[in-house]
Amino acid sequence: MVAAARAIETHRHDALARDEFAEHFVRAARVSTHWPVRPEQVPGGEADPLWGRLGRYFALRTRALDDFLLATAHDGVRQVVLLGAGLDTRAFRLDWPAGCTVFEIDTPEVLAFKHDVLDGLDATARAVRTPIAADLRGDWTAALARAGFDPSAPAAWLAEGLLLYLPSASERQLMSCVDDLSAAGSSLAYEVKLGIERPEVRESPVYTETKRQIGVELLALFDGEPRPDSAADLADRGWVTAVCTPFDFTRRHGRGPRPQRDDALAANRWVFARKP
Repeated sequence: MVAAARAIETHRHDALARDEFAEHFVRAARVSTHWPVRPEQVPGGEADPLWGRLGRYFALRTRALDDFLLATAHDGVRQVVLLGAGLDTRAFRLDWPAGCTVFEIDTPEVLAFKHDVLDGLDATARAVRTPIAADLRGDWTAALARAGFDPSAPAAWLAEGLLLYLPSASERQLMSCVDDLSAAGSSLAYEVKLGIERPEVRESPVYTETKRQIGVELLALFDGEPRPDSAADLADRGWVTAVCTPFDFTRRHGRGPRPQRDDALAANRWVFARKP
């Protein structure tokens, strides 16, 4: 679904981010072969709750996190760790400085699908790309170390579209591991959703149309446990954190979703943290 949103965004005249590989993932998966991958394939256009509003949310998130990673890399960080990398193609599409290594952690099945598609396109990474097959709910740090990660050097960590789906204990453990492995000068960006949404929000068109159009019930995917305050926990560990709303970036870029009544995006936060 997120890959389809990135594909649609790629072909907008005012694209916030471009991903030429995204539509190939969508077409390669049996469930999504008929999904739109271009703006003209969305009957409702920008007004469509799924491919319009939610799609633009994903595009805005992509742009904000692209900018975060490139800024850290241009500041001298040469290790990037994508936690739950999924169909992320940043190793292939971003203009990385020389010497950058992008570690991609995800399950073997996800990485195998991703490799099949990218190999078929003869895609060439723009950084040293190191995929790591591991489940983030278990012990993944040893695999990261074996892959060449250096905990004595700063790193940029990214958890995009991940923590919403993890049990609370797994989120706490993940943050603890990131802190333990982060040298001074490291950075972390991640997305969370605050609290349990009201019934009126759970009936938002973003949720109902996603289920109706593609059969994905987002609310059933979100973990229902009370969420930890990971930003506060990181601050207690000495990190400097900034908690932002998506609408902060809509205002910055002049495009993207704007607040609505009973908004399914209102509880979403993007957190940017730095370890001095």
